[in-house]
Amino acid sequence: MPPVDRNRIAALVRELLEAIGEQPERPGLRETPTRVADAYAEFFAGLDADPAEPLARTISVSEGPAPDTLPSGAVLLRDVAFRSICEHHLLPFEGRAHLAYLPTGKVVGLGALARVLDVLAARPQVQERLGEQVAETIADALDARGSLVVLSARHQCVTARGERRPHASTVTVAARGELADPAARAELLALIAGAPA
Repeated sequence: MPPVDRNRIAALVRELLEAIGEQPERPGLRETPTRVADAYAEFFAGLDADPAEPLARTISVSEGPAPDTLPSGAVLLRDVAFRSICEHHLLPFEGRAHLAYLPTGKVVGLGALARVLDVLAARPQVQERLGEQVAETIADALDARGSLVVLSARHQCVTARGERRPHASTVTVAARGELADPAARAELLALIAGAPA
C-alpha cells in the first residue's frame, strides 16, 4: 500500500474548508491543509506497516542457566496508552490497553507488545477489531498458548457529537488460545483491575 498522499489530503482539506463556508486563505487557516495532511500521515502510518515485525526478535526462556525451565505463567503489560481514529466519523478514540500472552519457549521485549498495538491503531479502526487484531498478531507471531487484549477507550464520536456522553467509555476483550476460556483469564483480569497477584 502506498504511503499517505499528503498533497491530495491538503487539497481535500482546502476543499472541505470551502464547503463549510470558510476562507482557506485567511491567516488562521492558511497552513491548516498542510497541518492536517501531516497529522493524517502520522495517524495512518500503520497502513503500510507489518504489525508482527516488532515481535520478530524473540528471547528464549528455555535456554540459559536453567535449560529445562519453561514458562508457565502469563506475561502482562498493563496500562499502555494508545490512540486511534474511528473509521465511522474519522474522530479520535484513545485509552489504555492491557496486553497479555502465555509464552511457549520464547518471549519478546515488553516494548514490542506496545509497538504491535501502535501499528494496528495507526489505521482507520473500530475498537472491537483493533483488540482482535492485536490478540491475533501476538498469538500467531509468538506461537503463544494464548493471548488477551483488554482495551478501554473514550470515543469522540460518543463524547463530542450525537448524544454527547463526555464520561462514557468502551471496554472490549479479545482472547485467543487458552485465554479464550473465561476461567483461564480470570486471574489476568483481576491483575488488570489492580488486584494483588
